[in-house]
Amino acid sequence: MGEVPVLDDGVRRLTQSGVILTYLAKKHGAFHGAGEEEQQEVLRWLFFDNHKFTSYYATYRFMKAFGATAPDPAVMSWLRGRLDNAFTIVNKHLEHRPFMVGLSPTVADLSLCGYLFYPVEESGYEVAVRFPHINSWLSRVQAIPGWADPYEVLPGERIAAKW
Repeated sequence: MGEVPVLDDGVRRLTQSGVILTYLAKKHGAFHGAGEEEQQEVLRWLFFDNHKFTSYYATYRFMKAFGATAPDPAVMSWLRGRLDNAFTIVNKHLEHRPFMVGLSPTVADLSLCGYLFYPVEESGYEVAVRFPHINSWLSRVQAIPGWADPYEVLPGERIAAKW
């Protein structure tokens, strides 16, 4: 498909983060959700993330921090409206639950939080104060055994935000 991520597992090659996460959760018997109903909810949140949550946030962050030219204010405003809506939905969903689906973390949590651990100066989008339930959830995600800061595990040099 000409994009990342790509997972090569033996002879199996997978693309698309939601497919990869679902495959790994099933293969390793972890983070998949308890039972069919939870697993369908996990998929629902993976689709929401890929279509509305991380897709807008990643684009906003890229344009703000790493684009070749200063971002167009009209485009950033449009993206910010989409971000506000998606983040409000997730924040409300997390108001009375520890994780996105069920009582334990799933790949839905891992997918949704992926970009939220980058420094706020890269996006200019303040999550912690505006979305307290997301902020609390991120603390719970950080407590999952094996969690690490993205800049501690990513290869290469960190690129400073431009805009």
